[in-house]
Amino acid sequence: MCRNITTLRGLEPSATAEEIEAAARQYVRKVSGVQSLSDATRDPFEAAVAEVTATTTRLLAELPDRRRPPANVPPLRRPEVQARIAAKAAKS
Repeated sequence: MCRNITTLRGLEPSATAEEIEAAARQYVRKVSGVQSLSDATRDPFEAAVAEVTATTTRLLAELPDRRRPPANVPPLRRPEVQARIAAKAAKS
């Protein structure tokens, strides 16, 4: 279902809070079908993201270490994504 969500367990360094929230946001967006927030969807959507983020954080903390790191690099660690984030921050 969520092929775009990369594995966060076993990353070196460990997954950041930002990476965990991004994965949670992608998951909630996919299962809810909400692509852009409105006044009617914002509160339940953000509450779901917070719950999934918290649950994922606990899960990653409780699982044993992986023998090998995941094959895919999470989006927030990719150079092209970092460049977009830096460009957006520079405009602000």
